[in-house]
Amino acid sequence: MAALGSAVLRRGGGAAPRLLAVAVSCQSCRHKATGDGGHGQPREQQPAVPGRAGGQPAPAEGADTKTYLWARYHEMKKLVYDLLPPGVCNLLNPAAIYANNEISLGDVEIYGFDYDYTLAQYSNLLHSMIFNTARDILIEQFKYPEGLAKYDYIPGFAIRGLHYDVQKSLLMKIDAFHYVQLGTAYRGLKPVPDEEVIELYGGTQHIPLYQMSDFYGKGPSLKQFMDIFSLPEMTLLSSVIDYFITHGIEFDQVHLYKDISDAIRDVHVKGVMYKWIEKDLEQYILHGDEIYAVLNRLVNHKKKLFLITNSPFSFVDKGMKHMVGKNWRDLFDMVIVQADKPNFFTDRRKPFRKLDDKGSLQWDKINQLEKGKIYKEGNLFDFLRLTGWRGSKVLYFGDHLYSDLADLMLRHGWRTGAIVPELETEIRIINTEQYMHSLTWQQALTGLLERMQMYQDAESKQVLLEWMKERQEIRSLTKNLFNPQFGSIFRTFHNPTYFSRRLVRFSDIYMASISCLLNYDVNFTFYPRRTPLQHEAPLWMDQLCTGCMKTPFLEEMVHIR
Repeated sequence: MAALGSAVLRRGGGAAPRLLAVAVSCQSCRHKATGDGGHGQPREQQPAVPGRAGGQPAPAEGADTKTYLWARYHEMKKLVYDLLPPGVCNLLNPAAIYANNEISLGDVEIYGFDYDYTLAQYSNLLHSMIFNTARDILIEQFKYPEGLAKYDYIPGFAIRGLHYDVQKSLLMKIDAFHYVQLGTAYRGLKPVPDEEVIELYGGTQHIPLYQMSDFYGKGPSLKQFMDIFSLPEMTLLSSVIDYFITHGIEFDQVHLYKDISDAIRDVHVKGVMYKWIEKDLEQYILHGDEIYAVLNRLVNHKKKLFLITNSPFSFVDKGMKHMVGKNWRDLFDMVIVQADKPNFFTDRRKPFRKLDDKGSLQWDKINQLEKGKIYKEGNLFDFLRLTGWRGSKVLYFGDHLYSDLADLMLRHGWRTGAIVPELETEIRIINTEQYMHSLTWQQALTGLLERMQMYQDAESKQVLLEWMKERQEIRSLTKNLFNPQFGSIFRTFHNPTYFSRRLVRFSDIYMASISCLLNYDVNFTFYPRRTPLQHEAPLWMDQLCTGCMKTPFLEEMVHIR
């Protein structure tokens, strides 16, 4: 079994925990007299040992259950070690594209792009600038206490996809089943005890659907922070609450949330952020040369390109000239600025306005969208009518799952690609030996707990409690590898996060940056991995043996560039 594990791990990414789950099952299958029919399936002709689920083998004659349980524990630890030989890490490629839905690039004729955090990736320095400016707006214009000036931006405090309960002043991570992940609820900059969180929600961790959010992540009292620009907003929100609590200042939760949202909005709407970036494009914009390579490659393969962004033309023009060159508009068939997404996708009322080369508004009625021209506002329904670009021949990329992708996939049938910059960092953590060993042993320990829970004598219960404590410690360790406060943006301890649920629902493919397209042929077909449902678990061995869990490696695709 260990030999098979090593072979599979060399071929595919992320297979170790899955292989181990099979190994746990196969270990029991070796006991032919137990009543197992293979991979945990009971044989009808051999009844299970009474009191032991699935025909679990009994301890050897004369051995106490405590000794037996610890023997199985150490046996499984050795198996984990054998499954993870030295050099097993670096299985996943941060530059890969991951598929939620099968899609062939050969069928895509038209590529669309958002601008901010899609074509233009920004350095983290921008977050500090947004935080500081919004903080100063609160002090100078909203007359908040001057003591807030002592707070600076905390890189890595928050992660994308968190929910904020306005009435309870709680920032927290929620999973795909609407449960708060205990240990990830913060009021201000301090964690809220698990018991208090459960009490606040009526004795449960569950958040009812009507409270969660509408289609765009906004509920009656809960707000979900989905874009990368929201990182400084969450940190400022937590900092202000921390100051008020520390100094015993009473505050109205609704007013505080609104004031901070307005201050952050002013940084964007009044153009302050745009001026910072325009003054130092080299410092703020990352990987610009790769964007030209992507766009030029698509045009050379006769693909049509368009841009739909909420940013103003002068800002986009300076950024694109920096990344692509002064003739960047020649690459695009259509450029639409200040589009007011997501309203652009749902509201039919706003007509297109044309801009001249200097960005000044024109007054003529728009009866066609011309190549190389710049348009402002408008709506998707006129866009579809004037271009005829409909359905799965269009692939649109954006970083905001709601504002950029949701309507396009669900209402209009476009293919969608999510840009998730955090993916690169998270994959590098997943590739570490510490994470790989922790996760694999955690899943092995979980399997042991599941299969050994039928032993209910006092000594066995104590062993199981020790295992449960160890499992919780490992879960906390793996969470902290990603972010000490909130963990991974993709997972709670074992469930997908609410963010992940939306990512899967609203995107056909996802990747760390647009430059990942350079690693694939323009006719490449992406096939999502057939990850088994819970009742399909015995089929994992078949999948591993056929190598269908393999993930693309950059070096295997270098010939495409």
